Amino acid sequence: MPLITAIAALFSQPPIPFKPEQQTLKGWAMYCLRDRGFKVIYAQNADFAVETREGSKVYFSVTEDATNLDKKIGWIVRDSATNQITVIPPQS
Repeated sequence: MPLITAIAALFSQPPIPFKPEQQTLKGWAMYCLRDRGFKVIYAQNADFAVETREGSKVYFSVTEDATNLDKKIGWIVRDSATNQITVIPPQS
């Protein structure tokens, strides 16, 4: 899935570093995506959705705890110990 690859590449070198004392993880992730031209929209059952040029949507949530993740949506997971971001695609 090229969208997931592009999002993973974005978070390997984000436009701004995540500073938990200044912003939420969700707000930071949405800012990074919008800054790089992704269309980030409201989602009812996830933190947000990324809309593709074809009009389809991929739903994402963000977390710092990678246990018990809902496989129906994508996840942006931050490891607070290493400050690494992992993008997990949804299982279809």
